[in-house]
Amino acid sequence: MSAQLQVVHDGYARSDGVASTVVLVRDGDNVVVVDPGMVADRRLILEPLTAAGVRPEGVTDVIISHQHPDHTWHVGLFPAARLHDHWAVYQADQWDDQPAEGRQVSANVRLIETPGHTPQDISTLVTTDRGLVVCTHLWAHSAAAEDRRATDLSALHAGRERVLALAPVTVVPGHGPAFSPDHATPR
Repeated sequence: MSAQLQVVHDGYARSDGVASTVVLVRDGDNVVVVDPGMVADRRLILEPLTAAGVRPEGVTDVIISHQHPDHTWHVGLFPAARLHDHWAVYQADQWDDQPAEGRQVSANVRLIETPGHTPQDISTLVTTDRGLVVCTHLWAHSAAAEDRRATDLSALHAGRERVLALAPVTVVPGHGPAFSPDHATPR
């Protein structure tokens, strides 16, 4: 059985504001939210979750791709969840050091380290019925040839190559709608 993935909010990075792309993943008993960051109103996260039958207390795991506030702003909406970042898993008052590389969040959700935008970036790999979906900030949006805020462009490009070598059917970028990578996808 594979995971089900739903984008609950398409992010953006414009002159009039910035918002994270927020993703819901259901994998067996695991309910995962990826990058519950800045949005114009928290209802833009909560209402789609409610429509999907998910209560904030029922979210088991939250994954943040990196520590920028535009990707972390609303982590507190999910009080019972384990929080995953690049170097640990947190829950309540517990801090469990463990690198993200290869971390299995659930049967069909795992993390890999993909630095470049920041030294601590991670990507979430989700196995769905359609194939592999990657939630990542390696691309801010589908046409993002360069990341002007990247801390290490060579690492960013290496991460893109690594992800594309996995042959994902869909990439969910940090600040835009999901896209299907092809030969024209910026590397």
